[in-house]
Amino acid sequence: MTSASPITGYRDLTASEVELVNKLKELAQVVGVAVEEVATMPNTDKRWAAIARTDLQTGFMALIRSVTQPTTF
Repeated sequence: MTSASPITGYRDLTASEVELVNKLKELAQVVGVAVEEVATMPNTDKRWAAIARTDLQTGFMALIRSVTQPTTF
């Protein structure tokens, strides 16, 4: 089992888990760019764009935590 850099509160991750987390982070980056594009368009509802940003960030965080399974709060 290959482990990632030790991070307090996280178990050692396999190479495939590290690869998956990195894919999720790349996807989150792409989604973030799309959210920013919508948020900066002149005729979009900024409140809903902000809600989308927060909810999508929460969703990606939950996905990543489901893989990494941190041992701390």
